[in-house]
Amino acid sequence: MDPSSSMAEAEEESRLPEEIERLLGYTFQDPSLLTEALTHGSYDRPSYKRLEFVGDSALGLAVTKFLYSIDPNLDSGLLSALRSANVSNEKLARAAIRHNLYRFLRRNCAALDRAVLAASSSKVSNFTESVTTRGEENAGELSYGGGIRNACKVLADIVESMAGAVYIDCNFDLEVVWQAFRKILEPIINSDNMFEHPVSVLQKLCQKKHGGKTPKYEYFRESSSWMAKAIVDGKIVGTGSSGTKPAARLKAARVALQTLCDMEADVGSAAE
Repeated sequence: MDPSSSMAEAEEESRLPEEIERLLGYTFQDPSLLTEALTHGSYDRPSYKRLEFVGDSALGLAVTKFLYSIDPNLDSGLLSALRSANVSNEKLARAAIRHNLYRFLRRNCAALDRAVLAASSSKVSNFTESVTTRGEENAGELSYGGGIRNACKVLADIVESMAGAVYIDCNFDLEVVWQAFRKILEPIINSDNMFEHPVSVLQKLCQKKHGGKTPKYEYFRESSSWMAKAIVDGKIVGTGSSGTKPAARLKAARVALQTLCDMEADVGSAAE
């Protein structure tokens, strides 16, 4: 191995705990757990798979505890649905993209790099390109993306393995895990917004945070499909394509919601 490459890698590893700890608001007692959590199987070290297994369960329990405590009226079916929506591969992958976590992953796999780059190059559009068309006419559920088929599992794995590392390091304290990962998982999907139609949610969001303005939609034909653009403050924040205008508008609104959420998260990170 090139000595200069080894030095650069060592320097990057030395910065890793500090950056991750700042993001999580948590200081590791055993930094080797974090190293393991951010090591892919293609790299010459034990991989994150064991910690991913632990983190998958820990995040699910932490989210369940939060949802159970904030609303005593939630039945078991809705609790299950909300937990799944908040820790789905798609949602975790979006969180990894938003916080640029893949750059911390130790890996030696060019194919993986290309796949993740394709998924995260625009934060939203490539995920949306893969949205399923099944049920699109009445797909009102708000999972900030809605049934994405090809979310990069490795991106979700990173979030889960980091959660597993924190869970073990803090001696299995779910509250510590929740406090560390709540910000990363936001916006939290709850019973108030899970089943709302994206078009309605987008309008409410604009009225609340964008000067009471109403989002506008523009339509045009492309081959045999309708294309819709969602426009807020004169800027295109979402696009969608489908065989009908309503379904295209639904997709555009869904993308716009994620775009605005990502923009708000970026502003918040910059302010810190």
